[in-house]
Amino acid sequence: MKLGVVGLPNVGKSTLFNAITQAGAEIANYPFCTIEPNVGVVAVPDERLDKLAALYDSRKITPTYLKFVDIAGLVKGASRGEGLGNKFLSHIREVDAIVHVVRCFVDSNITHVSDSIDPVSDMETINLELILADIETVNTRLNKALNMQKTGEKKYKIEAELLQRMLAQLESEKPIRSMDFDEEEQQMVEEMFLLTSKPVIYAANISENDLGQEDNPLVKLVQAKAAEEGAETLVICAKVEEELSMLTDEEKAMFLESYGITESGLNRLVKKCYKLLHLVSYLTAGEKETRAWTITEGTRAPQAAGKIHSDFEKGFIRAEIVPYQTMLELGGYNQAKEHGKVRSEGKDYIIKDGDVVLFRFNV
Repeated sequence: MKLGVVGLPNVGKSTLFNAITQAGAEIANYPFCTIEPNVGVVAVPDERLDKLAALYDSRKITPTYLKFVDIAGLVKGASRGEGLGNKFLSHIREVDAIVHVVRCFVDSNITHVSDSIDPVSDMETINLELILADIETVNTRLNKALNMQKTGEKKYKIEAELLQRMLAQLESEKPIRSMDFDEEEQQMVEEMFLLTSKPVIYAANISENDLGQEDNPLVKLVQAKAAEEGAETLVICAKVEEELSMLTDEEKAMFLESYGITESGLNRLVKKCYKLLHLVSYLTAGEKETRAWTITEGTRAPQAAGKIHSDFEKGFIRAEIVPYQTMLELGGYNQAKEHGKVRSEGKDYIIKDGDVVLFRFNV
């Protein structure tokens, strides 16, 4: 799963990306510093892994990962190719969700493309460019569907009606993700890879001085605007997160404690992104390795098994399940079995987040 980190130039986008991945993305105080997208992979924090590994004395712990893509700063007119607009938009089209970094700090040493700090205007600038690009895509598809109606096939009439609804939504400057679709319509929408259909988290980037403060008026503006479109907001200080990424675990704990914070902004961001994409983790454990596996909500046992190896899915017999909390309380798989807490589930079972799973298969 890929998440695109986007924002206007000089909002702290690449600083945040560096903190997330420690990948060394170039940072500079001018637009279009990021031309080709930098890509980094980051582990999803999961405290369950360490505790489960301790039960099994596992030699290795493997978390699940998300991929972050640092995409070029956008300017007004990108949908018409201004700046690096076309390249920017094509990179967004390839990601599964968007982390939209919004500047909520004042610093005279860091320029702003519009020479003023107005987070709502910044949000609208990017959103409008994505909407304009989607209008072009939907119009092209609509014209084709209208022409194909001449064949008399009912599916083209249904498609044209859906596209007309979507076009009206976009022309009212509202994103496709805030629309409701039935299952068949949702499948059609997903096939179009529209920019405004992607889920979004707004990362309100504050200054170090504002960390721990609850009354930042710029943040409140971002939260209100995000709420209008059903999006989430995460308050984060990219500069502090970058500093934290260079510290040891012990130093991080002391640093966070000095600000009265229990968890880093990056951990919160990664967890929110994981949830935003409707992902869950099931766990496998043994002496060799304790590991988290990423699946989408609603995945059935055979398909979840296929994440480990295709043979597991092909030869699936059953899944032996113990909820993580039960495993922890009883002290391991054997103890859970003795207490009758190991469930045997078949092909229709939907794997839950935190299930500790042993797959039985035959090939």
